[in-house]
Amino acid sequence: MRINLMVVVRRRWFEAPWEFRESALFSAVAVVAGFIIQYATSGQGVPMLHLPVNAVVLVLFAALILGTGLGFRENETVKWFGGIPLGLCLIVAIALLSLIGGVVPQGEAMPGTPSALLGVHQIFSSWPFALTVLLFLANLGLSLSWRLVPFSIKNLQFILFHAGFWIALSCGVFGAPDLQRLVVPIEEGKANNLGYTIESEMPRKLPFSVFLKDFSLEEYPPQLLLYDPHNDKVLFERSQAITQIQKGVKASWKGVDVVVLDYMPYALVGNDGEPEPADRAAGIPFAKVKITTATSGSREAWISTGSPMLKPYAADLGGLFLIMMPGSPKSFRSAVTVQDENGHQQIANLEVNKPVSFMGWKLYQMGYDEQAGRWSQLSLIEAIRDPWLPAVYLGFFMIMAGNLLFFWNGIKQKEVAS
Repeated sequence: MRINLMVVVRRRWFEAPWEFRESALFSAVAVVAGFIIQYATSGQGVPMLHLPVNAVVLVLFAALILGTGLGFRENETVKWFGGIPLGLCLIVAIALLSLIGGVVPQGEAMPGTPSALLGVHQIFSSWPFALTVLLFLANLGLSLSWRLVPFSIKNLQFILFHAGFWIALSCGVFGAPDLQRLVVPIEEGKANNLGYTIESEMPRKLPFSVFLKDFSLEEYPPQLLLYDPHNDKVLFERSQAITQIQKGVKASWKGVDVVVLDYMPYALVGNDGEPEPADRAAGIPFAKVKITTATSGSREAWISTGSPMLKPYAADLGGLFLIMMPGSPKSFRSAVTVQDENGHQQIANLEVNKPVSFMGWKLYQMGYDEQAGRWSQLSLIEAIRDPWLPAVYLGFFMIMAGNLLFFWNGIKQKEVAS
């Protein structure tokens, strides 16, 4: 009888070819090295490079990766560096660093504290994050270079997806310092060319000015509410819903029944003390209500929302008040004229989620004076400029094309198999 013995020889550390454990160790060392650099630079983070310097650095970085991949494609170390094990480990490292950025509040930290020196409050501009992303881009670029040359149509799906991912990620990271997001406050009838960032109160000059011709706001109908001043809270009606006022609407609370007899969306009190219809610019909502209680029977009263110039009207119910709250904003817009230093103008209506483009900037309707409501004389415009955004979009479109090609090839293979 012959017995076959199988001897399992375990691969030693750093014995070629390197695999996941060497890749995991390398990724961990890279993250630790990043934190050491961050600490050694007193938590200053990665220097911010702007156009055209960051674009030149990115092109040189891409050329170095492509040249290394094509010139040393048979080198075992280069093969490992562009392999799947290292790529997956670097993705895990990026995910863990991103988790820190999601859990730890990002922003300014107390100078000199360990968290500030390690950059955990600004993780996405820190050395460990930047170093890990650069290594991942190198890994992804090497694997892509081996599919690019020599080119084969069967590699097109891989090339589109991975090249798109490389372009989107690299341009998003390298182009982040060039992103400008400013808030421009403008008073009605005036122009402004200064914007402010959330981080600083120092204004930044824009290459154009924005003149606010008119700000307008549309509201939903006012709401009928019962207010308890002693406990400073609103009492809901039996349906637990907020009632929007219109003629004929009924509302009931415990012991209180209300019917809206008349409603005027824009009115002012006349000489006889009764509300009269008025124009939209000056008028405020008024409602005539019939109130029935178990203790005092029925009576009629006028209530109104009031305005920054006029006091509100409320119905006293003996410890409780029937009030009319202004409706929530339905839409608001700014009629503006944008003009550059050479006199070129563009007239536009800015609305929420409807930006206007001018000189490479996108202008968004952001906000207004909420205390003044539809009488606001102030409009807040957000001005955003991101010159790298087209390149990021190109990367996303390439990823989508790669995914579509993947599904198309799957359908064709299924048809052939059937």
